[in-house]
Amino acid sequence: MFNSPRAYLTKVFIQIFLRNKQYILFSLILPLVILGIVGLNDGDRDPIDIGLADNANSDLSKQFVASLASNNLFNLIQESEEVLRDDLINGDLMIALIIPADIGNQANASKIKLLVDKSQVQFIQTIKPILDQSLLSIERQITGNPPMFSLFVEDVKSRSQGYLDFLLPGIMAFMLMNLSIAGSGFNVVEFRRRGILKRLFVTPIKPIDFVIAIVLARMVIVLGQLSIIFGFALFALDANIVGSIINLYLIIMLSVLMFLTLGFSLGSLAKTQESVGVLAAIFIYPQLVLSGVFFPLESLPEYIQPFAEILPLSLVAEAMRSIASDGLNMVDIYLNIIGIGVWIGIGTMISTRLFVWKEVAG
Repeated sequence: MFNSPRAYLTKVFIQIFLRNKQYILFSLILPLVILGIVGLNDGDRDPIDIGLADNANSDLSKQFVASLASNNLFNLIQESEEVLRDDLINGDLMIALIIPADIGNQANASKIKLLVDKSQVQFIQTIKPILDQSLLSIERQITGNPPMFSLFVEDVKSRSQGYLDFLLPGIMAFMLMNLSIAGSGFNVVEFRRRGILKRLFVTPIKPIDFVIAIVLARMVIVLGQLSIIFGFALFALDANIVGSIINLYLIIMLSVLMFLTLGFSLGSLAKTQESVGVLAAIFIYPQLVLSGVFFPLESLPEYIQPFAEILPLSLVAEAMRSIASDGLNMVDIYLNIIGIGVWIGIGTMISTRLFVWKEVAG
């Protein structure tokens, strides 16, 4: 496998890549910026703004307001009911509590009015249970009635998963896809255009030597760049990795092989740099949306999910996420590995049947 022609070509391809400092820089900057923004903002969430109008202005209502203000979940904005209604109408506020003048009346239970914009259905469904629980807790503080049940928390030293932990495997999968496609499809078309393939064909170097050299060179390049991204997230942003790093890199290497074969397919179908750019865009950008890189596949419409799950990038992102975030091993993700193997077979079949060595596109 590592005979002299292959080793020499591998070295040449790595040197060609290292000369393109702009590409190296730009291919690293975007993932680092995205992870940096998410990592720096992946901590505690800001309190929820809640308007509050105290129409009672009594000792009991003031005690109620003080208890609600002490809750770190909320940021109270105290105004009159008229001002709060205007803020809701203008979109400056999404929710407001109105304390009635008869709060504490023993004859009837006091009804605290909740002013909302019903177009914010998801927000209301999320915030109302939190408010109900908070109001119940405040009521018990004021009345002195002990709760019937208490919650005992036992720390089992589990690792919490933030959005950064979800995003990291997806970003790495997307990055390795871009690097692999650029290292096979684009390079092959350029080499063909410049007549390099034609000249290689008449040398003792065999076509298989050329292909293996590209695969090895691109594998080294991708592993190096992904290691930089991975190290940045792990040490600078304190990302949580539950599973085996060795298994993670095994999936990365298998995935690079898959995207390289698919990149060779694009390079075989295209005859010019312009056409391979179009094909690459059609191949890459829909997957960015449909493959669960930035959000779970479950958030997609149900009729799209079966198709999205078998996309190459989906298989890779899910496999990497299962290892990094869920701690699964290679056996547990055998379906993803089978899927990656199927795509390797498809890419190999297309590229071997359509690949042209001697043709030089005009």
